Amino acid sequence: MSEEAKMAQPRIAPRPTEDWDADVDSSLSVLATHGAGGQSAPALTPENRPKSHILGIYAWHPDLMRGWMPYSNHLRNSTLTDRVREIAIIRTTWLGHGEYEWAQHVRMSLAAGQLTENEVAGLSEGATASVWSPEDALLVQAIDEMCLEKNVTDATWEELEANFSRQQLLDLLFTVGTYDFHCMAFRVIGLELEPGMPKFPAEHTLEPVR
Repeated sequence: MSEEAKMAQPRIAPRPTEDWDADVDSSLSVLATHGAGGQSAPALTPENRPKSHILGIYAWHPDLMRGWMPYSNHLRNSTLTDRVREIAIIRTTWLGHGEYEWAQHVRMSLAAGQLTENEVAGLSEGATASVWSPEDALLVQAIDEMCLEKNVTDATWEELEANFSRQQLLDLLFTVGTYDFHCMAFRVIGLELEPGMPKFPAEHTLEPVR
């Protein structure tokens, strides 16, 4: 998003961690079951509260977090492979101009070796990028149809059915739909990048809402 298109300040800024209370810590307790390598993460305390901007937004509404976090955890651990999930998220957030989630998942997927730099670049280009196999190109094309047309063609669906189980198809649909929603919600809020997160290329802009 260009500097001209950004808000002067967020409409909802992250809640400072020193302002969190026991209710917020409790609502984030699901994070303690999703540590690195499948290990349990330490329980939240005032000393180890995460500084993530997105969690700071959720911290304003603990009841929302209690409902949201189990679903979010499912998407992170669904029937999709890590690579397919990250392709779905990064392409969806590129199309929806969701810079925060795009930046977060580009960084994570590269660090984890789930995608290469060339594949991330291909997700900015689309299904015709030379980096894709026919199966990958189909996936990217399907994501484009879901995001831009809010549907997929019969031909695309038939090919997807040949490559994915029914559970995987549902997880793909709900992953794309969820991150498409994130793009809207976080742009309305004005969610800002954290230091060190990659930014959209300058040419990938949206006109500001007046």
